[in-house]
Amino acid sequence: MTFNIGNQNAANINNVGRDQHITGGQTGIVVTPEQARQALADLWAGVKATRLDPVTSVAAETELRDVEAGLRQPEPDRARIAPRLERLTRILLAAGSLASAGSALVAPLRTLAQWLGALGEPILGLLPLLI
Repeated sequence: MTFNIGNQNAANINNVGRDQHITGGQTGIVVTPEQARQALADLWAGVKATRLDPVTSVAAETELRDVEAGLRQPEPDRARIAPRLERLTRILLAAGSLASAGSALVAPLRTLAQWLGALGEPILGLLPLLI
């Protein structure tokens, strides 16, 4: 069997030539570039409101600037943004900020990681689940 499929854009696409059995369901999360930029603005505000020591603050803001520069591109390079967002997440995690600031940091980090798709999976694994 041959498929001739043009462009597809969706959270989940299943092109199969025979039977397909899915157990447990399928879900997909789509984050628009606008939502990603808003999440970054929220993350900036959350970081500024969090009491970080000067060294941690500089490190976090450096990563935030790099993520912001990447998101400003007409075609953001997710592969370039992902490691910077992961470093930022690790910085905030090591400082105890993810636990103390709660959803002010976790929610925008989660949104940005979801926008990254598969590249964001390592970041999602670092985030607390119950926020």
